[in-house]
Order: sequence, then C-alpha cells, then structure tokens
Amino acid sequence: MYIQPRRRRRGRRWPWLLLVALMLAAAVWFVRTQDVDLGFVRLPGREVPTPTPTEVGSAARVARADGLVEAGNITEAIAEYRRATQLDPSNDTAYARLGRLLTWRGRFEEGLRTAQRAVEIDSENAENQAIVGMALDWNGDFDAAIEACLKAIDLDPDFALAHAYLAEALADKGRLERALQSAEKAVSLEDDNYAARRNLGYVLERYGDYDGAIAEYIAAITLQPNLSYLHLSLGRTYRALGDYEGAIEAFLKASLADPEDPTAYDSLGLVYYQQQDYELAVAQFKKALEVDPEFANAYGHLGWCYYVQRRYEDAIPQLEQAISLGATAIEFYYELGLSYVYIDDCASARPWLEKALEIDPYAQPALQGLRACEGQE
Repeated sequence: MYIQPRRRRRGRRWPWLLLVALMLAAAVWFVRTQDVDLGFVRLPGREVPTPTPTEVGSAARVARADGLVEAGNITEAIAEYRRATQLDPSNDTAYARLGRLLTWRGRFEEGLRTAQRAVEIDSENAENQAIVGMALDWNGDFDAAIEACLKAIDLDPDFALAHAYLAEALADKGRLERALQSAEKAVSLEDDNYAARRNLGYVLERYGDYDGAIAEYIAAITLQPNLSYLHLSLGRTYRALGDYEGAIEAFLKASLADPEDPTAYDSLGLVYYQQQDYELAVAQFKKALEVDPEFANAYGHLGWCYYVQRRYEDAIPQLEQAISLGATAIEFYYELGLSYVYIDDCASARPWLEKALEIDPYAQPALQGLRACEGQE
C-alpha cells in the first residue's frame, strides 16, 4: 500500500527578518560612533566629503590651450600650456607652443628658453625646431634662427610653418630674394595658414611693397581675426606709410583682440610720438607698463618722450630701465648718454655713448656726445 508523505510545515520567517534588521541597526550605530568613512558617502550626522575632481590630462590641456589661441585668449592659453608642462614635464608640444605665445607677447628671452626646452625633449619634431627658429629670430639671432628652420624643413619638407618662419628670419637677415621664395613656398603648401600669409606680408614689407604687404596682412587677419600680432603687423605698415589713422585703427584692434598685449599700447604710443603728441604717447607707454611692468621697450619709448621734451632727469631712469631689461635699440644708449651730457655728467655719459658706438661705430649722436664731453673737459 502506497503511503503519501506528510507535507512539511512551513517555518516562520519573521524571526530571521528581525535578526537582519537588528544587524543593520548595529552596523549604523557602529559607523556613527566610530566615524567610518565608506569612501563615497557618510551617513546622516556626518560631514559628506567633497569628491576629488578628475584631473585634466596634459594632452587635453594642450588641446584646450590651442582652442583658446584660436579665440584670441592668449593669457588663458599661456596658463593652460603651463599647466600642461606641470602635469607632464615631457610634453614638448606644450613647451613649444607656450614659447611661441610668450614671444608674441614680447617676452623674447623667456619665450626662447621655453621653446628650446621642447627641442631638448624632442629634437626630431619639426614643429619644435620651427618655433625655436621663430623665437631666435625675434630675439635677433638671425643665423641661428635660419639654421633651426632649415632643420625643421629637413625633418618635414612640407611643413608650411617652417617655411614661413624661415622666410621671416631670412628677411631680417637681408636675404630678401630667398625670403620671398620661402614665403611663397609656405603659402603654396597652405594658402589658408594665417602665419604663412602674415610672413609673406612681412617679406613684402621689407621689400618696400607696402600695398602687397597690407593685402597679405589683411588676408591673414581674415583667416584669424583674434590674434593681436596680426593687427600689429598691419598697423606697423600703415605707420611706415604715414597713414596714422589706419595705424591707430589697427593698433586699437590689436588691443581689443588681446587687452593684455603690451605691444599694442606701445605701438599706439609710437604713432602719437611720431605725431608729436607726447601727452597721448606717454599715456600709452604707461598703459603698456601697467599690463607688463617688465616690457622693456615701453620704458625706452617713455624715455624718448621725456628726452625730446628736454626732461633729461626724467628720461634717464626710463632709458636705464629699458636697457637693464634687455632692450637693445641703439637710440636708447645714445639718448641716455646725451641726457647725462645735458645735465653736465660726462662721467656717467661716456659708458653709454661708447656702448652705442660698439653697436654702430658711425652713430653720429654718440660721436657728438663724446665730442661735447671733450669740450667740457
């Protein structure tokens, strides 16, 4: 006979649920009393930690800085490139592009040192070599600039920027025919490259073809309207033509494109100086120094204004400061020397006049100052 098994009675579950609840309550009590950090949140009654934001990587900061350059925000771009180098000291691209911006801003020696750091990290990078070439050129070392640009072209014969920077250096060296060939090569490689257009304009300006230079500068500005140094190039050409209205307009646009570029205010001051409006000129030179207290040329140009007004004792400290900060214009040296001559201090005048003659043995103002001192003695 088959006997059906008895059904097993279901156990009561509530004691187990009560036990789990008691365990959870004990855990909460322990966390509250022992201040246990759960890593993502604290329970009520405790301070909730602020999560640490994810750090932006060095490459991402370079990309962000590149965008800021395109927008004309050079100050923030400089800061982003610096952060990129701090996050990754081996990021040669960050050093190279930072060096270029510092050079644009008139901080020539710092710009060169920074760009050279990029070459130290990777000397086989064409962009690094080209930017060092540009920085060397703006520092007045034309032969070294040409060498660096040629090295960049050897690394990448189709790198338009290297040809553009080579053209500028060759023009500064006085090799205008070769400079024109390089500038045209850069444009043929990238006709929408604002630097190539700008440097073709620069070569034409050195040739004396101001109309051609203006056309190229305007083409560069059309491609990239947010960069101060392009407007500065256009304004400089207008000033050379005596078109002061055009020059002032271009320099004002430069100051609007980058309000923290001291060269824009310094250039405006030079226009007013040429118009003999020394009050406006002084105001602009002082504005340049407000923006960058170490902008050497503005001190020198401020000294010019005081010198032509025969305020020699005011001119002397400005000219000395310009020279101490690295300004190399011969006028600063002989006007400083002459300022001392005019206050009857030939002992102080002689070193500056002699330095001017080291730069140019035929500098007549320096020769005249030394003759005046001989007469006094």
